[in-house]
Amino acid sequence: MSLKELSSLEKALGLKKPNKYSTQGDRKVPVLQSINGPALVGLVTIATHLVLEAKRPELLGGSAEHKAVVQQWLEYRVTKVDGCHKEDIKTILKDLNSYLEDKVYLAGNQFTLADTLMYYGIHHVIVDLAVQEKEKYMNMTRWFDHVQHYPGVRHHLPPVVVLRNRVYTSGHH
Repeated sequence: MSLKELSSLEKALGLKKPNKYSTQGDRKVPVLQSINGPALVGLVTIATHLVLEAKRPELLGGSAEHKAVVQQWLEYRVTKVDGCHKEDIKTILKDLNSYLEDKVYLAGNQFTLADTLMYYGIHHVIVDLAVQEKEKYMNMTRWFDHVQHYPGVRHHLPPVVVLRNRVYTSGHH
């Protein structure tokens, strides 16, 4: 999955020349062989490199605190979301839902690389959620829907239908 994510990220960043990737180990960790340097290993390392190559440093955060929050969510993606067991999914969704209660994006009010990679990482879970489950995690669902409509993000993934909650019951129209 990571290789498709990196390819989609390249397109979203407007990088013209696609990179060649491989994987290593049982966990299929992505590897980017650099032309003029050592190989870059790991989803976050390569994604950060692509953001800098595209001259889009704002996607990594503006202030030192904002950068730390972005890095925190990138680390969360790799350590908690990737390869998590089915029984851990609900905890991840609950954590995201709670965290996003008063935020538009993972790092506050600015779209960052963390949003893109978290979106890619949980898409396969959200696409299978029933409507009631999406409503249960309303903040996370709102964020997910917002990110999937962000220009250039959704490349290789099918759209997820998110039903909006009705403001009024049918008796109040």
